[in-house]
Amino acid sequence: MKNLSWFNKGMFFLNIVLILVTFIAYALPFLAPKSFPILSVLTLFMPLFFVLNALFFMYWAVQFKKRLILSGLVLLLGITFINKFYKFSVPSFTVEEKDFTVMSYNVRLLNVFNWIDRNDVPSDIVDFINEKNPDILCIQEYAPSANIDLKVYRHRYIFTTGKQIKSGQAIFSKFPIINQGNIVFPNSNNNVVYADIKKGKDIIRVYNMHLQSIKISPDVNEIDENIDAIDQQKSQRLLNRLSKAFKQQQQQAEILKDHKMSSIYPTIICGDMNNSAFSYVYRNIKGNMKDGFEEAGTGFGATYKFRYYPARIDYIFADDKMTVKSFESFPDFVNSDHFPIMARITYD
Repeated sequence: MKNLSWFNKGMFFLNIVLILVTFIAYALPFLAPKSFPILSVLTLFMPLFFVLNALFFMYWAVQFKKRLILSGLVLLLGITFINKFYKFSVPSFTVEEKDFTVMSYNVRLLNVFNWIDRNDVPSDIVDFINEKNPDILCIQEYAPSANIDLKVYRHRYIFTTGKQIKSGQAIFSKFPIINQGNIVFPNSNNNVVYADIKKGKDIIRVYNMHLQSIKISPDVNEIDENIDAIDQQKSQRLLNRLSKAFKQQQQQAEILKDHKMSSIYPTIICGDMNNSAFSYVYRNIKGNMKDGFEEAGTGFGATYKFRYYPARIDYIFADDKMTVKSFESFPDFVNSDHFPIMARITYD
């Protein structure tokens, strides 16, 4: 420290604070949110921590300062997290007859409340689905009142709740559904539906989940306003709301995990988790399953329309005995606050 200028001493202090915060974030996927609900917010900013640590590493490297070792160590320890945020390459597989495709899409009630100022949103979504032609389609926030035409799917299971506007989750399949059901979460409007789907000689269980929303505004204005606001009560309300949502998500993830454990079939879990790939909730639901994006995606894999930040909160998890041959997200298809995702999977 003696050889550092006052400016570099300040930079080194900030570097140490960032390193400590990053290490806490590394530990959070292994810690139940109900024990540290406020700290769980840090998992939402894990990619930002990677970028900032990389900038500090380069800052010290340009000056040939040994302080770069600390940031380098943080980056090295977090290398296993990087593929959850960004994929540089994708494996190449041949398309085979035994493959099947799965699409997941939170359609935001098919725009029944006119969040998007267009009348063609439902028909545009149907056209997109018909174009991509998935074998299994999982929709979150499905609204029967939108009356969309998905007759190509002879087999379906739809579970909705509500009085004036019914909404819920739906599974559409080109293969027969031999069993179906739902998981209703306590003190929540969110739920999970599942279907046992017979594909040839195999039976595959597909879960379609929609976990508790943390209700963050897509343009991050809500975060900025609450962090910068003089009104501390407003900021506290935001933190309390996030804490409650993280606790609910933990409970919901554990309920889903327990239900999955009782299944005798190879399983696919897809849907809107409303949390990042660096969270306790993600780690619990994924278990030893394969994350479609990590297996066969490229780029950021953004699934949510969040300004300035490529948020990935929607997932397709495949049984560890399955092979994910391709994975796509469609950020250019803007007909909801989420983007569709689709995977090609094979099961030997």
